[in-house]
Amino acid sequence: MSVHWPILRTLARHPRRAFITDDTRTYRGIEILVAALHVASAIERRSRTDTVGVLLPTSGAFPIAALAGWMLGKTVVPLNFLLKPEELQFVIDDCGTDTILSAGPMLEFLKVRPRVETLIEMDRLSFKGVPEPRWPASAQDDDLAVLLYTSGTSGKPKGVMLTHANLSANVRQCVQWVGFTKEEVILGVLPQFHSFGLTVLTLLPLTIGCRAVYAAKFVPHRMVRLIREHKPTAFVAIPSMYNAILHVKDAGREDFASLRYVVSGSEPLPETIASGFWERFGVRINEGYGLTETSPVTNWCRPWEYRPHSVGPPLPRIDQRIRDPETGAFLVPGRDGEVVMKGPNIMRGYFNRPAENAAAFTPDGYFRTGDIGRHDADGHLYITGRLKEMMKVGGENVFPREIEEVLNQHPAVSASGVVGVKDRIRGELPVAFVELREGQTADERALVAWCRERLAGYKVPWRVRVVAALPRNPTGKIVRRELRAQAEAILDE
Repeated sequence: MSVHWPILRTLARHPRRAFITDDTRTYRGIEILVAALHVASAIERRSRTDTVGVLLPTSGAFPIAALAGWMLGKTVVPLNFLLKPEELQFVIDDCGTDTILSAGPMLEFLKVRPRVETLIEMDRLSFKGVPEPRWPASAQDDDLAVLLYTSGTSGKPKGVMLTHANLSANVRQCVQWVGFTKEEVILGVLPQFHSFGLTVLTLLPLTIGCRAVYAAKFVPHRMVRLIREHKPTAFVAIPSMYNAILHVKDAGREDFASLRYVVSGSEPLPETIASGFWERFGVRINEGYGLTETSPVTNWCRPWEYRPHSVGPPLPRIDQRIRDPETGAFLVPGRDGEVVMKGPNIMRGYFNRPAENAAAFTPDGYFRTGDIGRHDADGHLYITGRLKEMMKVGGENVFPREIEEVLNQHPAVSASGVVGVKDRIRGELPVAFVELREGQTADERALVAWCRERLAGYKVPWRVRVVAALPRNPTGKIVRRELRAQAEAILDE
C-alpha cells in the first residue's frame, strides 16, 4: 500500500480540520493538500532523479514536502540538518539526488557546501491560486518510500531502504497496539529526519486524522507551556529531554494531567528520571524500542503494563526471538542473546551495500539488530547491551549498560558512557565517562568506590573521567567511537 494514499484520503475527507500546529502556524487539511500540490509541481519542473532530499526542521513543512515527493512517485530522503557539511554532502552524493527541498535557516547550512543541482526554497514558493491537479502516483508494496540514513555512530551513514509497505505496516502496528484514535493530540520535538519522528510524529497522526503539535527546538520550559496550552494525550521524547523537563521549577502535576501515552526511546531511561516523573508529576514514562531498519517501532510498553526497564512486548505481526550469537540457537526466556526479528516493517536492505545486507540477516531470514536482550516469561523485552560494545574482561562478558546503570544511580551523576580499551593482560578494561548534575561534585576515586560496592570486581571501571558533556548524536545516543578515542588517549598517559 502507498504510504501517502491513506494520508491524502484523510486530508480530503476533513479539509477544515486542524491537523498540524508548529512554531509558526496551524495547518488545516485543505492547506496541506494544496501546498503539497504546489510543491509537487515545483519538483516536477526541476528534478530528474528518482530521489528528492528534504532538509527541514520539525514542522508542518516536512510532511508537505514528503507528500509532494510521494505524489510524484519519488523516494524521499530526509536529511539530517545536524550533520557536519561534509557528512551531509556524503549523504547527498550517496543517494544521488539532484534536488533538495529546504527553507528558512536550513538554507544557510546548505550554502557551506551547496553541491546539489537544484535547491527548492519552499518559503519562496507561491502557494496562491489553484495548483495543477494531478492523480497521485501509486506505489507497489516493495517500492522505496524513504532512504533514511543511520546516524553513523560507528562509521559512514548507511541508507536504510524502507518501502511503502514497511512504513504503512508500522503505522498500523502502532495504532493497533496502543489503540490510538483521531481524538489524540500528539506532541513531539524529535527531528522528522529520524525514523521515530517520521513514523510516530508525522505519518501516524496524518494517517488516522488526529492532531500533531511540533516544536522545532527543545526548550524545557517551552515544552511545559505547550503541554499546558494544547493538552496533548501523547508525548514522545528521549531521556535527556525528560530529565530537563523534570527540572522546570514551575511545572506541576496538573500540567501533565492530559497525558496518557508518554514514551521514551533512543537510549535507556534511567530509573532516577522514571521515578522522578512519577513522584512529581504522576506520569509513568514507558519505554519503546526499535531501529531505523525496522521502520522503527518493534516494542512498546503500554501504560497499563509498565515494567521497570522493559521496552514492552513486540508489536503485532513481529516474530521476535533471542538468539545465541555464537551458536545461532534460539534461547529461552531469561537468557541474554542477540535480538532478532521478522515482520512486515523490516527494511528491504541497505542502499548499495550488498555485503552489509548479507550480514544483517540470519540464514533463515531474521534481521539481526546487534542488540543484546532477553524476554521475560510474558514476552516483555529487556535490552541489556550492544553486541559490538560487549567487552571481554578477564574472559568474562561485560556490557557497558550494566556499569552505566550503576553510575547513573550515583546522586551526583547525570549521565554516563562506558567503553572498553585493549589490555595485554585482561583483554579489555572498562573506562567510564560521566556528566555531573548541576552544582554537584564527585571525583574518580569516589565513583570507582561506588561501583566497587555494587559490581563484581571485573566490571568495575579501570578509570572514571568527569566530562562537561558526553558526545551525542542528534537523537541523543552517546557516540561511543568518540569516547573510545578519549579512552585510548587515557591509556597512553
